[in-house]
Amino acid sequence: MRNPILIELTRGKLSESVHAGSLAVARADGSVLAALGDTATPIFPRSAVKPLQALAFVASGAVARFRFATPEIAIACASHAGTRRHVAVVEGMLRQAGLTPAALQCGVHEPMDQDAARELIRSGVPPSPLHHNCSGKHAAMLVTARHRGEASEGYWQADHPVQARIRHDLEELTRRPLGEDVCGIDGCSVPNWALPLADLAAAYARFASGEGLGGKAQACRRLLKACWAEPELLAGPGRLDTRVMAAMPGEVLLKSGAEGVYCGALPKRALGFALKIDDGAKRAAEAVTVRLIARFLPPMERLLPDWRLANWRGLTVGHINPSAALSAALATLS
Repeated sequence: MRNPILIELTRGKLSESVHAGSLAVARADGSVLAALGDTATPIFPRSAVKPLQALAFVASGAVARFRFATPEIAIACASHAGTRRHVAVVEGMLRQAGLTPAALQCGVHEPMDQDAARELIRSGVPPSPLHHNCSGKHAAMLVTARHRGEASEGYWQADHPVQARIRHDLEELTRRPLGEDVCGIDGCSVPNWALPLADLAAAYARFASGEGLGGKAQACRRLLKACWAEPELLAGPGRLDTRVMAAMPGEVLLKSGAEGVYCGALPKRALGFALKIDDGAKRAAEAVTVRLIARFLPPMERLLPDWRLANWRGLTVGHINPSAALSAALATLS
């Protein structure tokens, strides 16, 4: 199945670039409210499933044992920007559990926040695993292993008990068995399980509503509250996830993933959503996400970015527009 064009970029009166993709909006019972494109073929959600991966951490009892609070829970869900506070929260988590940054196996990259990256360059200090955008997730995995008396070595590998529990939670949330045929390795080296967008959307609806999750529903609620209380920790200054969660706490859960993926939920409506841009373009994924949320929450319109395309002199040279197919699909939602 060929996915439809969702976003079109114009220059002058002509179309210059297009982005195809797919999206699904679903209820907690698995019924699909809206679908566009192929929502049945598994895709890698990448970091868009971090809140779901963090469920095993919160449900394990590690939060209470190590006296973690809202910041530590939020950073476990984050693709953070590597600011001073991001780094401090992750380092504090490890210290509380008797671990050091050397235990992190996420790899190293410069902070995603430009100010933080420049600060490191000026100081002459190289980036460490603490600056990796996934270090909060990895810290949560490590302290969970420590809490349960499991080896910290190999915590990132698919056969470690930490990853087995995460896999089980994903299967429970999506109601889909996960085998080696859909297992990939994420940018931070942990397993990333490919899932259909329809199942991801339903999983987020269950996560946000707690429907069918029994005792885990409380842990889901705690994760939601932490993300709303600490939106800066979830992503970083100026980033869409942070801006939306800060503007509408209790209304939207939003999490981005690499390669043009976004997932989230509208808890008060018990709905989840998931989308993927075929070419992995972030600009297109954000454009679809904002317009999707705005269909349910009109105040989202004030967060709409400037869809003008401007050149280096500030002249308007084109626009980023929703396609006719996307507009028609969104028109069915309310």
